[in-house]
Amino acid sequence: MSNFRRRPSDKRTIGRKSAERIGMVGATGLIGRRVIEISSASEYTRIVGIARREIKLPEGARMEMFVAEPSKWGEVFEALKPRSFICALGTTWKKSGRDEEAFRAVDYDLIVETAEAAQAAGVLNMVLISAAGADPTSKNLYMKVKGETERAVSKIGFKRLDILRPGLLRGAREGDFRFAEKAAMTVAPLVEPLLPSKYEMYQSIDADLVAEAALGLAMRRAAGRFTHDNVAMKRAAREWRAKADATIVHEE
Repeated sequence: MSNFRRRPSDKRTIGRKSAERIGMVGATGLIGRRVIEISSASEYTRIVGIARREIKLPEGARMEMFVAEPSKWGEVFEALKPRSFICALGTTWKKSGRDEEAFRAVDYDLIVETAEAAQAAGVLNMVLISAAGADPTSKNLYMKVKGETERAVSKIGFKRLDILRPGLLRGAREGDFRFAEKAAMTVAPLVEPLLPSKYEMYQSIDADLVAEAALGLAMRRAAGRFTHDNVAMKRAAREWRAKADATIVHEE
């Protein structure tokens, strides 16, 4: 335990004893932040985050955050022993400096190494945030790496693996202004109804729905490998929300 540290938190971050403990890596991204914010609104789940550095948590976050080097994340999983974990790790071509090796270091190497460490520590379920169109044979580097990552994680041996393949994510990203992406989100609702059915998988989806689906699927018990498109994620989100609404946190 000396190799990582727990971020100080007040007593409210602990939640009820009955709350499901879910580990998560990738708290700084759009999906990761929404997972924290949404889970903090109820006592149905409790997120235990793991990160490489101190991060600013969303206002009102009810969770625990452990800071450690990625090489020590296995020790954190071993100490915390969550039944499942959500992997929302990922970078962009721009953030990686348009360097393939740097991009793969996060979107493949770090994800696969984290999954291996979690499974070795006894974590049974994994929820992987991937992308629509992920395909290891794709000529598009982004889709190719996503597909290779899915394939590698599928071989690790989790009791249950849920792979989420959202289309264009709608939602505000913390400190990340992407003009092209914001323009696409604006135009998407107008264009998507006109697209052929084969492009349905790429249609935009609200980040909240993906986050809710991830939370709900992390609590599933049935074994197997499952891949979820936008339609399946919306269904999983509705099911999670129906259960979580009964445990909404009311501030004193």
